[in-house]
Amino acid sequence: MHDKQKYLYVGVDLHKQQHVGVIINCWQEKLGEITFDNKPSPFSKFLLEVDKQKEDGMTLAFGLEDVGGYGRSLAQFLADHGQLVKEVNPALSYAERKSHMTTQKSDSWDAECVARILVNKLEHLPDAKPDDLFWSIQQLVSRRNALVKAQGALKNQLHIQLNHHYPSYKKFFSEVEGKTALAFWERYPSPSSLQGVTIKQLTTFLLDASNNTCSVKKATEIVKLVEEDGLTKKQYQETRDFLVRSIVRDILFKKQEMGYVKRELKELMGLLDFQLNTMPGVELVTASALIAEIGDVRRFSNANKLARFAGIAPVYFGSGGKGKMHKSKRGNRALHALFYNLAVQQVQVAKGSKLPRNPVFHAYYQRKQKEGKTKGQALVCIMRRLVNIVYGLMKYKTAYELPIIREKEEVL
Repeated sequence: MHDKQKYLYVGVDLHKQQHVGVIINCWQEKLGEITFDNKPSPFSKFLLEVDKQKEDGMTLAFGLEDVGGYGRSLAQFLADHGQLVKEVNPALSYAERKSHMTTQKSDSWDAECVARILVNKLEHLPDAKPDDLFWSIQQLVSRRNALVKAQGALKNQLHIQLNHHYPSYKKFFSEVEGKTALAFWERYPSPSSLQGVTIKQLTTFLLDASNNTCSVKKATEIVKLVEEDGLTKKQYQETRDFLVRSIVRDILFKKQEMGYVKRELKELMGLLDFQLNTMPGVELVTASALIAEIGDVRRFSNANKLARFAGIAPVYFGSGGKGKMHKSKRGNRALHALFYNLAVQQVQVAKGSKLPRNPVFHAYYQRKQKEGKTKGQALVCIMRRLVNIVYGLMKYKTAYELPIIREKEEVL
């Protein structure tokens, strides 16, 4: 328990343009309020104003909610100047705000609620440790996620247009958004653009677009399907053809940008020297997403705290001596989803050979089900073990080694 009287508590409500800081003492008496712009130049003046309220022997404690967004610059400045900076979960400040009889909402009151949390939970709050490398990886992951989401919307738009132009378009190519398919849609957005094109000309185009993968058989098949579909030309066909070409160009652009982002991610991930990709099911995208959500793993003293942060550790609910463990619905849901997807991959089996991707986890998964657990509960058990593994791989920068399952010797 910290000595509350030796601290001065400063809660900051963070915004895009301006921040509001409120200073309180250990008795939660408001000593001052400071409004300043969200840019580096006013930060020094803000720190000086706060320092004026401090008495000899006292320590300043700053609380910020969004240390990875609007409050990142301020958190970095305060940390660089040797100040104690704590990261306050928005759920805590929300609960503090709602706990009073008269509910109010203002920048000043929000900042004061953050300061009140500092008074009561200072030793339990994590230190705000902005790191440019982890933050840059997080921004690249966010950029890639935005590109994936935008590309998904574009693919839906393309399917809608093609459904009108080529009713049998899904039979043309194995992947509607593949390289050869996109080249075809851009060149021939509708059957009307295929008029006058011979089988030989179409074959030549497909061979060039597919690097000699597609042959005359594919060209003949496409022409036959178009003839079977019948006439699909409508009014303003030129405009509809333009839409298909525009969507295709946008998809190609998004794919190119995703390649650039992936290349940048690979370069930054190399600086961390983590070996997460040595584990089955973890490649560059998954590894970078894990690091983006976890950050510096050293801020978690053990794997149990990381599990609670990800919402994987069970929570006890009980009263009067009765109760049981329940699945947690809190924590970082993005990180929870990553561990869930990774757990599913560990128990998957190959379609052809029927061999499990990770024999150890597959056997563990089967054993848990035999013990009476549901498939979902067994997956949670795997997720919890994966937390231990990922924590160890990141903390000690070691490679994952697949354990060897020894067959039981027959008893004679």
